[in-house]
Amino acid sequence: MQELHDAPLAPLTTFRLGGPATRLITATTDAGVIDAVREADAAGTPLLVIGGGSNLVIGDKGFDGTALHIATRGFDLAGTTLELAAGEVWSDAVARTVEAGLAGIECLSGIPGSAGATPIQNVGAYGQEVSATITEVVAYDRTAGETVTLTNDECAFSYRHSRFKNHPGRYVVLRVRFALEDAGGLSAPLRYAETARALGVSAGDRVPLATARDTVLKLRAGKGMVLDPEDHDTWSAGSFFTNPILTDAEFDAFRARVRERLGDGAEPPAYPAGEGRTKTSAAWLIDKSGFTKGYGTGPARISGKHTLALTNRGGATTEDLLALAREVVDGVREAFGITLVNEPVTVGVSL
Repeated sequence: MQELHDAPLAPLTTFRLGGPATRLITATTDAGVIDAVREADAAGTPLLVIGGGSNLVIGDKGFDGTALHIATRGFDLAGTTLELAAGEVWSDAVARTVEAGLAGIECLSGIPGSAGATPIQNVGAYGQEVSATITEVVAYDRTAGETVTLTNDECAFSYRHSRFKNHPGRYVVLRVRFALEDAGGLSAPLRYAETARALGVSAGDRVPLATARDTVLKLRAGKGMVLDPEDHDTWSAGSFFTNPILTDAEFDAFRARVRERLGDGAEPPAYPAGEGRTKTSAAWLIDKSGFTKGYGTGPARISGKHTLALTNRGGATTEDLLALAREVVDGVREAFGITLVNEPVTVGVSL
């Protein structure tokens, strides 16, 4: 393990924002991760776990405690069963499954971050979620003081949510296991209309795995959602807000606000989200509230490619970013009566 003091955390995040940690430990083995967690817990020291840093907003004052950077490695493929160490780079792991001719996570290509973060957020994009393929998650349970293995059902996955988010800080993910599919080199059935349109096929069709991956990467890049160190328009946490899920009554009230603001006949995006619930689009809400692509004049702005991404244009502070986020939240609430919820985890700050 490597240990540093008064260590900058901004380089460990995709936003490139945040102050230093009192102490930074980089662990490259599961045993090292567990030892660092146990040491911090025994001493009563606040602990911040960092993987790929793609879902973190760290305050400018930094973190007064121990930051644990999980840098473990391990890609173990046996037939269609895959086990990833928590520190594996997610986008690299997806690429390797495509090269191996296995389907199930190919539409999650290009998502930044580490494998260990994927079950926490139930990462999803372009019609796939990791919950569809995860079989088990191995984690250190800080409450029980032991390593546990949780089945898919025990993970309690839902839209951008899981048992791990229900109990923040309790579990430190060590390994994630997946059951993939050998479909003869073809993708899983395409479930996202934009992807199917881009490929010229129908929803439910399969296409060659590499074709599906390449198409998703192009779609993501067009929205600034593929991390590029040279392109500040990608210095973000991806989608900053989750898509709101509304009850029938809430959606009816929302629809009335839409028609009042945009005119009779205007209809908001609507997607089934379970009985009596409808999901709508955060990106649509932001745009129709007047926050268009590239909005802002300071060092923190909305991406020029996608309204859901807030970006550090270089030289921004976390407070710059939060000021922009609050402006967007207030504007959407005033326009449509919906309060957007941030997707990234905030450390030492809040909206």
